[in-house]
Amino acid sequence: MSEIIGKALIVVGDATETVDTLYPFYRLQEAGIQPVVIAPEKRMYQMVMHEVRPGWTITREWEGYQINADLSFSEVDESEYLGIFFSGGRAPEYIRYDDDLVRMTKYFFAQNLPVASVCHGVEIPAFADCVGGRKMATVPKCRFDLEVMGGEFVNEACVIDGNLVSGRTFHDNGYYLAPWIKMLEAEAAKRASS
Repeated sequence: MSEIIGKALIVVGDATETVDTLYPFYRLQEAGIQPVVIAPEKRMYQMVMHEVRPGWTITREWEGYQINADLSFSEVDESEYLGIFFSGGRAPEYIRYDDDLVRMTKYFFAQNLPVASVCHGVEIPAFADCVGGRKMATVPKCRFDLEVMGGEFVNEACVIDGNLVSGRTFHDNGYYLAPWIKMLEAEAAKRASS
């Protein structure tokens, strides 16, 4: 087991996408970064799997694994974390209005700390008014959420704009997550040397 160099937040809620969430969860562990799952309440959450199947014009959803939230949004001291990850699925549509989540989101952007977002995750920083003038990837159906708040939609597997790294869907996990983890490692090294 590798030495823990810091902690990063993973934001979830009911109907968070399974692959969007578990891939970064385990990649953080591999990098020696402790993933801390946060949600509206400290409890078990039902994740889902999303995919547009051949012949379908909308996303099909079915149950995925469950995940425990380590902390509720209100319990988080954001200064203890290297960065934050906004997972996809339908959860962001419902949890984005939480005042504590908005506070945290604004903090990570204001402090220029590593932020990652995939799929519907964009709905959280968009609602928190943190995407103006920023380039991001997201699932095309969330393009409006980004653009109405002044962001620029880029249809690529990995978009890096300063401290912000984003991907469109779980199909992009292998492209956008490594750059975010490198940013987290750099932030951990900076904190260790100060």
